[in-house]
Formats: sequence, structure tokens, C-alpha cells
Amino acid sequence: MKEGLAKQKLVLDRVDSGGRGLVATQSLRQGERLLFVPSGLLITADSEWGCAETGRIIKEAGLPEWPMLAIFLISEASREESSRWFPYFATLPKTPSSILQWTEEEVNTWLTASPVREKALECIRDVTETYRDLRATIFLKHPEVFPSQVYTLAAFKWAFGILFSRLVRLPSVGKLALVPWADMLNHSPQVDSFLDFDQNNAKSVVTVTDRAYQSGEQVFISYGKRSSGELFLAYGFIPSELNVHDSVELEMEIDSDDPSFEAKLRAANEQGLSSPQRFPVRKDGFPAQLLAYARLIASRTSDPAQLSRIDC
Repeated sequence: MKEGLAKQKLVLDRVDSGGRGLVATQSLRQGERLLFVPSGLLITADSEWGCAETGRIIKEAGLPEWPMLAIFLISEASREESSRWFPYFATLPKTPSSILQWTEEEVNTWLTASPVREKALECIRDVTETYRDLRATIFLKHPEVFPSQVYTLAAFKWAFGILFSRLVRLPSVGKLALVPWADMLNHSPQVDSFLDFDQNNAKSVVTVTDRAYQSGEQVFISYGKRSSGELFLAYGFIPSELNVHDSVELEMEIDSDDPSFEAKLRAANEQGLSSPQRFPVRKDGFPAQLLAYARLIASRTSDPAQLSRIDC
């Protein structure tokens, strides 16, 4: 890869959790910018394909970003040393810690009482169905470009597992990207720092520390305000420390025997809600929408205009 990293104040090392993380090589102050991963090292939907024909077919198909990037990863990984991304792929796990590696039987056995069981099954089925659709509409129509021994369901689950655990949205440019080196930063629910593209400073991805770090201390970022269940599904881990974003889902629905059922359902649909509808209940409270939805359910009026005024 032609474009390298700037001199770093972080080093990859073994950390307390038993895995790897980025550790400060010197004292860092709060508000310090780190990483500076240049745009040329990012993998995005705009990245150049090593196999031009593969890229042409996929771009003409007009696929959404996620399946496009999954196919990009499979294509480039299959090229091994001839891919400019080979050094990066060498750092990626052969088997990501992803729910996609579980069978439905394992999900039903180990997550029987978990509120994330249904989401886990839905995730596995969605990725499997996406693969089957792509196989029927693209892979089988171009077998010389998409050999069946390369574009397998296992490879597709591997690629989506990588995307689940490493793909980030860069807020300032609104792009999804894999960011080599930066994806070695681990998550802490107590941290507010995140990755973003700094257009004013060498056009690179940076993070800004939200606290001071001592030399030898692991540096963290936030993967988002996610519950432990959401982190488990996306990244394959549950934080060992207190997660202030933990929540349980409360499911509510409009009684189908309610004489005003149709009017209430339309009022809910107008505000992007359905029946049943799930709401997260966290340690620090619950969304205002939950109470408004409860008012809608309990309302005795059948007047559509009055029901629409219940602001969910």
C-alpha cells in the first residue's frame, strides 16, 4: 500500500482483556488528535477494485453499500498477495466473533431467554437470504468472474462479520468505511471519543481523546451508545464494565379488538410506528415515545383527528 501512516503515539499490544488494543506510547492530553489514517487507506464504496470486471458488474447492479462492500472484501481477499489490501487482510480474523458464525440451533439453545434471540435469528436469515439473492441474480450469471468456490455462503458470512465488527460511519462526510489501524481501538461504554474524517487536517481519519491517558494505558473509543446485547450481535463481545446504555425492550401493541383499532394503527403509522412496537427501557429512563404510544393505546376516542394529535 503506497500511502502509509503518520508517526503514531499508539502501539498495538496485548491488553487486559486478553485480546489486542492500541496503547499509548507517551502521555496524552485530553483533546489530543490521534491516528491520522489517510483517505487512501480507507475501504469505501468508492474504493478501486483490484479486478475491474468484478467492480464493473457490481456497480452496474446498483447494490446497497453493505453487500457491495462484502463482495469487495471477498474479491480482494481471494487475490491474496496481488491485492493492495493484502497487508490489511492479514490482520483480520479468519473467523470473526460474529453471531453469523452461529447456527440457528445454537442461537435457540444459548439465547433461549435472551431478548436478542429474535434479532440474532433475523440477522442470520437476512444475511443468508441476501447471499442467495446475489447468487441467483449475479454470481451464477457470471461464473467466470464469481467462481462458486470463492463466493460461498461461508465467505459471505465472513465478510459481513468483518463489516459488522469494523465498519464505521464517518459523521462529517456521511460515509461508511473500513479504517485500517483505527479498527484496532477497543470500545468502552464510558468513553465518548469516536472516529471521524478530518477534512481540515491532512484529510485523514482521526479520533480526539475525551480524557488524558498515561504512557502504557490502553486508549478507547466508543462504538456508539449501544446496549450489551447490541454489542454482542454486532461485535461478538459483552463489556466487562458497567454499560450505562444497557436496556431491555418493552413490546406494546394496540388491542386488535379495540373498536378504534384501525384509526389508532393509522395514527401510529403516520408517526413511523407500528403494532406491535418495541421501546428500549434503560437504567436512566425510557423514550418519551413510549408514554405517548401508551396514551394512544388507552385513548377512548375514535376520532382520527384527535388520535393524530397524540404526538408519538
